[in-house]
Amino acid sequence: MKAFTIKSARLRFSAMVKVYLVTSNRAKAAEIISALAEAGITAEIAPIKKLEVQSDSLEEIARVAAESLPPSNAPLVVEDAGLFITALNGFPGPYSHYVYKTLGCRGILKLLEGVEERRACFKSAVAAKMPGGEVEVFTGETWGVITREERGDKGFGFDPIFQPEGSAKTFAEMSLEEKNLWSHRGKAVRRLAQWLLEKYSAEAGGR
Repeated sequence: MKAFTIKSARLRFSAMVKVYLVTSNRAKAAEIISALAEAGITAEIAPIKKLEVQSDSLEEIARVAAESLPPSNAPLVVEDAGLFITALNGFPGPYSHYVYKTLGCRGILKLLEGVEERRACFKSAVAAKMPGGEVEVFTGETWGVITREERGDKGFGFDPIFQPEGSAKTFAEMSLEEKNLWSHRGKAVRRLAQWLLEKYSAEAGGR
């Protein structure tokens, strides 16, 4: 397996930590880059394809994808997310990407016509593969409701029909920064950022 080498990536805690995102979804990447930047961590998209596996577990999907990535001298990060709708027994869950492409927001609203139970949970699993091959997975989730109609034109995927608890807006009505404060992905990425900073701080202290 060919190594993925970042010429400028000498990761020292005294310098800014940098990671590389393995995704073709630029909207998703923008959210992750913004959330990491708040912790002083820079990120950019790496020209690598990740392994797509089928599983009922987001954590397993993210972990297997990360483990399959080529060796690198910088952290490589993958993320998988899903919308779990209570009235539909957790559907579409890990299959949200495929369901969005085939049914879209309108299809989900159609399935919930006449249904009063609107609770749903967005979940995210972020996996980081470190230069030594170590893989760590971080999760985040946000509960909310499926709206009666699409609202907003920001974000991507099912954002126009998901309204998080405590907010009057759907994800698609929020700015990127506001969505990161509420979202499953923002929570998972902040956990990743904290772990990275603690890890490099400990390594720097041991030198």
